Amino acid sequence: MSPEENPRLLTGEGYLAPHRSILRFIDFPHEACVAGIVRPACPRCRRVVRIDKPLDGQRVCRNCIAKSRIEECVRCGARREPATRDAQGRPLCPNCLIRDPANRETCTVCGESRMVDSRTADGPIRPNCRPLPILLCSICGRTAPCALSKLTGLPRCGCDRRPAHCTVRGRLRGIHSGTADVPVCGPCTTPDAGLWRPCPTCGQAERLHAPGPCPHCTLKQRLHELLADDTGSIPTKLQPLNDALAGTERAGTAMRWLSKGIVSAVLSDLGSGRRPLTHEALDELPEGKVVEHIRSVLVATAVLPQRDEQMIRLERHVKDLVTSHATAEGRKILHRYATWHLLRRLRRRSRGKDITHYQLTVARQHLWAAVYLLDWLEDQSLTLATCRQTDIERWMTSDDVRLRQEAGHFVRWVLSQKITRDLSFPAERWNGPSQPMDDEARWAAARRLLHDDTLKPEDRLAGLLLLLYAQWPAAISRLTVDHIEETDGAVRIRLGAVPVELPAPVAELALQQVEVRRSHAVLGRADSPWLFPRRPARPPDQCLGHGRTAPQTRHPARTDPLDRPVPARRRTARRGPRPHPRHRHHRRRQVAASLRRGLGRLCGRGQPPDDCGASMI
Repeated sequence: MSPEENPRLLTGEGYLAPHRSILRFIDFPHEACVAGIVRPACPRCRRVVRIDKPLDGQRVCRNCIAKSRIEECVRCGARREPATRDAQGRPLCPNCLIRDPANRETCTVCGESRMVDSRTADGPIRPNCRPLPILLCSICGRTAPCALSKLTGLPRCGCDRRPAHCTVRGRLRGIHSGTADVPVCGPCTTPDAGLWRPCPTCGQAERLHAPGPCPHCTLKQRLHELLADDTGSIPTKLQPLNDALAGTERAGTAMRWLSKGIVSAVLSDLGSGRRPLTHEALDELPEGKVVEHIRSVLVATAVLPQRDEQMIRLERHVKDLVTSHATAEGRKILHRYATWHLLRRLRRRSRGKDITHYQLTVARQHLWAAVYLLDWLEDQSLTLATCRQTDIERWMTSDDVRLRQEAGHFVRWVLSQKITRDLSFPAERWNGPSQPMDDEARWAAARRLLHDDTLKPEDRLAGLLLLLYAQWPAAISRLTVDHIEETDGAVRIRLGAVPVELPAPVAELALQQVEVRRSHAVLGRADSPWLFPRRPARPPDQCLGHGRTAPQTRHPARTDPLDRPVPARRRTARRGPRPHPRHRHHRRRQVAASLRRGLGRLCGRGQPPDDCGASMI
């Protein structure tokens, strides 16, 4: 069937084309703006993208083909499109293909068995084992991982990626030579090298790899094609979006974003007026990260007003989950619990501010816990009115129990609403919602840690590393005395690949802590490499920040088990068999958790940066 036999193929029904060449034929007059030619949309997902895959007599997109080929992986159980099949012909997902030992080799740098990135004369190397050499940057003057410039042959640490005004011509370009105070762009660095040519559109010298306009001019032309209306001009409401995208520093990144089918289709519909410029119009599109990113860009450029997206997403989830429940009584109870308890309390505690993703996750868990409990009662031919305490206890001890703690909140709400009176569920102590620290509270906590001598030195140093250097408690607990270096009167700490110089107050605390830990070994304890005392067995009320030490027992050496391990024979006789080496990771997690709780008390009621989400329940 050709377009001559069926002209409707040219007006939107191209997905019925029997041959792929017909779709290519439709693209040519459409790009030439021939009136009446409509690019066909995918008949399944309704996206205007490339459709050349046959499925049930229609042409669909690649995503719909992948969804039609979903099978269950024989190893991990994931339902995805198979990436390959094993010797018996059973499907394997992409993750299992990557993790297959047959597809891994031993890296010659780190010795780990991973997917290799390149091969050298010495052997295979995985992607993360190709570090740059530590050199002195010729532009900013700092010692950091550097690469050699192709223009000058001098080391650069990546500061050339930040654009600056060239001191020769005054243009905002990437730095290729000079210094941080006197930057020089690429055309002014090597004007006669033949690498730079003037753009035929704007006349600016650029490193053009092909004849034609520069990337910024190409981006402006593409934006005009997408956002222009029938009169050929960009609407006033979309002008801020056009200015923001046209003025971006990385034109190539913006072009790749605009090349996505759904992005170009949505922006074209907004520019032509086929889709209203409202949040409700975007809500009609299929949910996904691409649509959410488009919405965030429109909000950031003030094209759309800001709204609480997490709350909208939660309300939509509540509506779908309540309406999909099997029984009418269950739908009624879930609606009351979600609308008048979870959502109402969340709005009251947010106080007009946007809720966080953590609060959204907690609310979903509480709602799903109620659904799981109601489904279990229905399977047992019970309801909340006929359920008894023995039934709840039988559910709590069964293998089907999920989200037990969250289900307790639902049961206690049921009791408060007098839906039933014969149930009880023990509650855990809750100290109220914690909130992220603002800048003033963070600086106040830092000043207290710097100048308050009543606190322990190790607590002060750990809190300053968390507040000033954004180190996670787990990373702080793994620091050793060798991470502190003192050379030429400067104290440095190695938190990553490059040591960081500490200012005077923090440096004094670091040296004091190193001296304490080394004297700890001199006084008879075993030589411990850790910078902070590791006491995973201390109870929560004796962790950091309370100024109290662990009570001395009959065996003082056991108060710090990681500094001086008990001999194997004594531990076997008094504390059971020797733990497996993998249990040491569990002990380290206990240390990090104890350190996190102590730092939270030192820094006030706020949470440390790794727990910055505000708790809802």
